[in-house]
Amino acid sequence: MSEVLALTKALIERQSVTPEDAGCQVLLGDRLAKLGFKLETMVFEDTTNLWARRGSEAPVFCFAGHTDVVPSGPANKWRFPPFVPTEDNGLLYGRGAADMKGSLAAMIVAIERFVAANPDHRGSIALLITSDEEGPFINGTTRVIDTLEARNEKIDWCIVGEPSSTRSVGDVVKHGRRGSLTGDLVIHGVQGHVAYPHLAENPVHQVAPALAELSAIEWDKGNPDFPPTSFQVSNINSGTGAGNVIPGECHIMFNFRYSTESHSEGLIAKVNQVLTKHNLNYDINWTHNGSPFLTQPGELRAATAHVIKQITGNNPEFSTAGGTSDGRFIAPTGAQVVELGPVNASIHKVDEHVKIADLEVLTDMYTGILEELL
Repeated sequence: MSEVLALTKALIERQSVTPEDAGCQVLLGDRLAKLGFKLETMVFEDTTNLWARRGSEAPVFCFAGHTDVVPSGPANKWRFPPFVPTEDNGLLYGRGAADMKGSLAAMIVAIERFVAANPDHRGSIALLITSDEEGPFINGTTRVIDTLEARNEKIDWCIVGEPSSTRSVGDVVKHGRRGSLTGDLVIHGVQGHVAYPHLAENPVHQVAPALAELSAIEWDKGNPDFPPTSFQVSNINSGTGAGNVIPGECHIMFNFRYSTESHSEGLIAKVNQVLTKHNLNYDINWTHNGSPFLTQPGELRAATAHVIKQITGNNPEFSTAGGTSDGRFIAPTGAQVVELGPVNASIHKVDEHVKIADLEVLTDMYTGILEELL
């Protein structure tokens, strides 16, 4: 059994459902310590984080990832037990196989191979590992970055091991992500009998024109790196369950995925303007999940593209599509950030899996990028 496959299996066996780490970071740290890494465990509330660094000089090349996984769902729906890593027909099944314990294993083995061949490499190698990427994300990478920034410890290049690929490893590399802003809106009306609407105020009727207007707005036109900003209602809840009662409140959740052409303050102001225009009695709470970021062409993108081309014969597509990642906390420090990981078709699903051969390819890619930059 290959080193990367064995380590991936050992990580999957640990039931690290967010925010639990379940010993994954100890397993990784033990291997890094043997290579001369200085280990620093940072525990914030319910979250365990690991900052590991080999070397004290710049430039700093960092691998970033997470040991936590989403819940498996009903285990009886899986072909194989979700936390029993199982090989079948060239695939490795298990929760976290693709998101992202396979990437973590590839990072560790790549570092081991690189350090064995280059014990006196220039600069520093680091790992930033959290157990709070799949959860509220408030005590994980963002807190570690705050700690590093407070002591002026900078990352120059960072590869996040999120499953970025679509059909084959390395076909898509994420070089940025859209911002995410969530609104939690409550429209206040007056409850009453449907037969006496003049004695009530129906918040569903009141908010409908405002939602139609918000849905029709062109928030921006996007740019060559980002699609236009989108507004999507994700949940509407109102009523008592009875057919003869006008509800007293309507609860609406919506989300913006926004480009670098917009900013959160402007989106919030525009929403409030529309709601006020329609004379709504409302309360709204905002959750800013992260600002957009974009890594321009530079050393990291060039090295990543060159190595992928060498290994696969193909040029990767650089994309900003998809959801958010912890890269949004690292990029604002000035670091160049890309995401490179396995195929994402099965992530968060029943029967999550990764091609065993892809683990080897990913390890080769990580090793090659280290060689290019350090």
